[in-house]
Amino acid sequence: MTIPERIGVKVFFVLAVLLTMVSPAQANPRSAAIVIDASSGAVLHESNADASRYPASLTKMMTLYMLFEAIEQHKMTLDFRMPVSAHAASMPSTNIGLRAGDSISVREAIPALIVRSANDVAAVVAEALGTSETNFGRMMTEKARKLGMHSTTFRNASGLPNPEQKTTARDMVTLSARLIKDFPKYYHYFSTQSFNHKGITYKSHNRMVRNTPGVDGLKTGFIRASGFNVATSAKRGDRRVVAVVMGGNTAVARDQHMAQLLDRSFNQGAVHLASNTTDSRAVPTVSPSERKEKARTQAPLPKSTLIAQKTAEPAAQQLAVKPSASPQSQPQKAAMLPNDGWAVQIGSYQESNRARAQAQVAARLIPGEVVITEVEVSNRKLYRARLVGLQENQARTACQSLVRQGMGCLVVRS
Repeated sequence: MTIPERIGVKVFFVLAVLLTMVSPAQANPRSAAIVIDASSGAVLHESNADASRYPASLTKMMTLYMLFEAIEQHKMTLDFRMPVSAHAASMPSTNIGLRAGDSISVREAIPALIVRSANDVAAVVAEALGTSETNFGRMMTEKARKLGMHSTTFRNASGLPNPEQKTTARDMVTLSARLIKDFPKYYHYFSTQSFNHKGITYKSHNRMVRNTPGVDGLKTGFIRASGFNVATSAKRGDRRVVAVVMGGNTAVARDQHMAQLLDRSFNQGAVHLASNTTDSRAVPTVSPSERKEKARTQAPLPKSTLIAQKTAEPAAQQLAVKPSASPQSQPQKAAMLPNDGWAVQIGSYQESNRARAQAQVAARLIPGEVVITEVEVSNRKLYRARLVGLQENQARTACQSLVRQGMGCLVVRS
């Protein structure tokens, strides 16, 4: 065999191995996903998070946001009855069979939107709050802009097919996080599994709440153009993450993908992922006015405390090793890392050897110097693995490459 033929065989083998590492979700061109830490907005995972997608019934989360806001502003009460128009009664399935001339209370409408994902109820709410569903779509879009959802346009209250009704996974996770933060009194509705209306019991489509540890709410959605979508919030211990998966080929595949992302995000560790990132694309879980006030009241920190403040791990020791270091060798203490530059964080591990091994696997795929940091979280020693010394665009490209290989990662400032 000639040298070119040998090279060709090796290239073919490498490509074949890489293709086997691509998950079904990654192979699906409609797939998009994002996971954030609820307390900080730090992005723990993202894939096609800014790609334009159809929201389907995730739209109803904004309809509910507007409804909760109206209640808080005393424009409505839970017992207020909303009239059903001919337009609302004409909404196709899924619905609860409302008829023109009927009425439904706000208290009944909330579980109807969450559990049944009722399109007729969405239209009732739209007309009650915006006079017409068309006008309510404009109101929803304006609210989306105020919440930082700059890639979202709403044309109806239900998510029924409309080519102009678009969003992104990033915008949907922003909305999910704001629902939890802005309306904690009403968030419990999103875990409702069934409700009864006129003698008929409706059961929730959201199997994540029933089947996945820690999941306590939010919404599913489907239209043919979007595939299967889900917005999920989960709490394990004292940590909450919020996630969105869009474009699943089936409901089962969507739920499996979401469960994998949740497990990976919680396993990465609580404190360091939530506090290390200064990524400008972190999801805004607080309003612009709140961020401005927070910035105004916080005095600048001296450079000598910058790393400890970013990591929230004052006992951290920086341990640097080269990618070729032997797994059996002991890590050597190194000088404090520079305050500029970007890094790709691979994860945190209970054993230094495992942290180093994972980092070295990543180092064979992307550039950067391996740095293992010993940190203490909740009286437990962990070893954090990073590849440092990258430019921002290098770090983002590298992290995307690792995600395609099935590895978790996070882009951070080092």
